[in-house]
Amino acid sequence: MPGKPLLLPLYALLALAISPDTLGGSEDPPLLNAQPHTLSAEAHPVYSSLTAHEWGTFTSIAGRDGQAVEWSPLTGSTDLPAFVERFRNAGFKRGLRGTVRMETPVIYLYDSREETVSVKVAFSKGVITEWYPRASRVEPAANIFDGSLYQQHPDGSIAWDSVTLSPILREEFPRENLDNHYYAARMTSSTPLRVKTRAGEQQEKFLFYRGVSTFSVPISAKLTTIGKLLVENRSKEEIPNTVLFERRGQRVGYRIGGAMGKDAILDPPEFTGTIDDLGRDLEGMLVAQGLYQEEAHAMVETWRDSWFEQGSRLLYIVPAAFVDGVLPLSINPAPAQTVRVFVGRLEIVTPATEKAVQRALVTHDSATLKIFGRFLEPILETMIQKESNSARVQQFYQALNSYYSSEIAQNVRGD
Repeated sequence: MPGKPLLLPLYALLALAISPDTLGGSEDPPLLNAQPHTLSAEAHPVYSSLTAHEWGTFTSIAGRDGQAVEWSPLTGSTDLPAFVERFRNAGFKRGLRGTVRMETPVIYLYDSREETVSVKVAFSKGVITEWYPRASRVEPAANIFDGSLYQQHPDGSIAWDSVTLSPILREEFPRENLDNHYYAARMTSSTPLRVKTRAGEQQEKFLFYRGVSTFSVPISAKLTTIGKLLVENRSKEEIPNTVLFERRGQRVGYRIGGAMGKDAILDPPEFTGTIDDLGRDLEGMLVAQGLYQEEAHAMVETWRDSWFEQGSRLLYIVPAAFVDGVLPLSINPAPAQTVRVFVGRLEIVTPATEKAVQRALVTHDSATLKIFGRFLEPILETMIQKESNSARVQQFYQALNSYYSSEIAQNVRGD
């Protein structure tokens, strides 16, 4: 049996160092050198008319033991418009490995009058990779030489020192490629905001950021020998809701598991559902957690193509205390109300997924392999661990090496 291919060549070519200017993503020295607002635990003024609502997604993939495994979540083509701020070093992003892809948190701010606030978000064991508008600081500023985040480093963070909320602001938001799902998040009545930069003023309906981390997700899920899903709550708080989803071609099924204190066993969903029905059910769950209806709708529309794509996954509402622990948020002066609702996505490698990938390898069906996209590497790794047929193991290794070669080629081209 051949030995396991080394990942070192992928790291060596992709995991390039990040310099402070790359991390900051800004060419505005005055902003980078500006003194931040004090964000200590002391009492701060409160804007009685200010409300802050936030939603986002933590995406992971479960290994054989049910826990989130290490993967490269930033591989594949970008799904963000070009005006979004990001690391200039695409090679680093392709080589960045972690357990969690924090996807598209957006912070909506509501105010009846013009106000200026500062906002800071810290990110446990992580690094911020994309954001908009331009931030005052994105840290850590020290170089990270490894392609993963497993070497010890300061927690990531992003700060906007001066965000002006203006209810009467004439909306002039950047827009390109009208089909991009980024714009769905603007479908709310949140107060327009603006940030001044040396290149001019940037406007948006929210503060946006993304990142990758190595923290342990609050849930695990593994298949039993009879095909049911054993779900374990690994946090100290109740999981408010769970949904087991599966899609094979045009067939769709989902099973709502409800709140979960400790463990639960979910039967496979029957293929009797529709995407629209699930979308409405999810919106109801998000509203129950405190989002406005239009915010919940914007979130589901943003992630419709991703959450409901081919494969199997467990969607769950992340306990609020867990979110605050791994992603502390500070707004100064403080809002009268702050609501944060995050959806966890844990991808499940089922026998149906394995069969689809294996069939695609045999028939050289690149279109099917592309459907699994950034999850293909951990899917193949799971298949290799389970397979006893040496010929198939060799086939899976060849596919894995082909995947690595493709990512390296994209890095060289700068895709």
